[in-house]
Amino acid sequence: MKQVNNHNYSFFQKISFITLIAVYFLILVGGIVRSTGSGMGCPDWPKCFGQIVPPADVSELPENYREIYAAKRAKKNEKFSGYLEILGFNELADKIRNDKSILVEAEFNKYKTWTEYINRLVGAIIGILIFATLVASFTYRKKSPRVFYLSLASFVLVVFQGWIGSIVVSTNLLPWMVTVHMILAMVIMFLLIYLVYFTGTNKNRLIWSGSLKTLNILFVLGIVLTFIQIVLGTQVREAIDVIAAGFDFGMREKWIENIGAPFLIHRSYSWLILALHVFLVYYLFKNITERSGGFHTLTQVLLAAVVVEILSGTLMAYFGIPAILQPVHLLVALIIIGIQYYLFLQLGSNARVKPEMVTKS
Repeated sequence: MKQVNNHNYSFFQKISFITLIAVYFLILVGGIVRSTGSGMGCPDWPKCFGQIVPPADVSELPENYREIYAAKRAKKNEKFSGYLEILGFNELADKIRNDKSILVEAEFNKYKTWTEYINRLVGAIIGILIFATLVASFTYRKKSPRVFYLSLASFVLVVFQGWIGSIVVSTNLLPWMVTVHMILAMVIMFLLIYLVYFTGTNKNRLIWSGSLKTLNILFVLGIVLTFIQIVLGTQVREAIDVIAAGFDFGMREKWIENIGAPFLIHRSYSWLILALHVFLVYYLFKNITERSGGFHTLTQVLLAAVVVEILSGTLMAYFGIPAILQPVHLLVALIIIGIQYYLFLQLGSNARVKPEMVTKS
C-alpha cells in the first residue's frame, strides 16, 4: 500500500490526528455520561430543555415539563418506528411504540443535565473538526481521491451519528440503540485512523526475519477477537443499564451478581485476548531484526493497554463497578483495537523480510 507523500499536506495530517484524539475523548465523555446515569439529563435534542444553554434549576422549567418532553419524544419515536417499518423491522417498531417505559421522564437533576450538556458540546466540536478535515481533504481530490472520499464518508457518518444520538435520547437510552451509537463511533474512529496512517510519513521500516503471513494473521485475529470482546462488553453494559436503573443507580455492589452469563463469558474471554497479545509481542520481539522505534513502542503500549483493560475489569468486578472505571474500561478497549488496526496498516507497507529469510515467509 503506497502512502501519500505528505510534505505538502501538513494541515490535513494535523487536523485529522486532532480529530481522532477528539473522537477518543468524546468516547470517554460518553462513558462518563453512561456510568453516571446522565444520558437523559437533557430530554430533547439538539437543545437541552429547549435551550441552547440548559437551566441550572428546576424553577426555570414549567411545572409540567416532564409531560411536555415525554410528548415530544413520543412524536419522534413514532417517526422512527415508521422508518423501521419501511426497512422491514415491524416487530421492533411495535416494541418501541408499545414500550411505555421509554416515555418515562426523569426528574430534573442539574448535575446530570450539565454532564450530558458537556457531552453534546464535545460532540459539536467533533462535528466542526470533521468538517475541517473534509475541507482540508479537498487538496487530495486529484492526487489521492480516496483521502477525499473517506473524509466525506466520515463527515456523513458524523451527521448520521448526530441523528442516531437524537434517537437514543427519544427512546430513553434504549440499550440496543446505545450500542448502535457506539459501533458508529468505532467506524468513524477506524476511518480517521486510516486517514492518519495513509497521509503520514513512512519513517520507520520493519525488518523482519519471520513469516509476514503469520504476523498478519496474528494482527487480524487480534482485531477480530478484540471486536468480539467489545461487542460482548456492550451486552454486559446493556444488562448493567437495566440493573442499574432498577436500583436507581445505587447499590452498585449488587449489579455484578445480577448480570449472569454475559459477564462470565466477557470475563473468561479476556484471558484469551491476553494470551494472544503475549504471544504476539513474543513473536514480534523474536523476529524483528532491525527494530523500528514507532512500531516497537506501539507494540509495547498495546500489551500494556491489554493488561490495564483486564485490571480495570477485575477492579470493577470486585469493587462494585466504580463509576470512574466504567468509561476508562471502554476507552482502553477502543485504544487497543485502534493500535491493532494502525499496526496492521503499517505492517502492510512498512515491513520487509531480510533477503536470506525469503524462503521462510
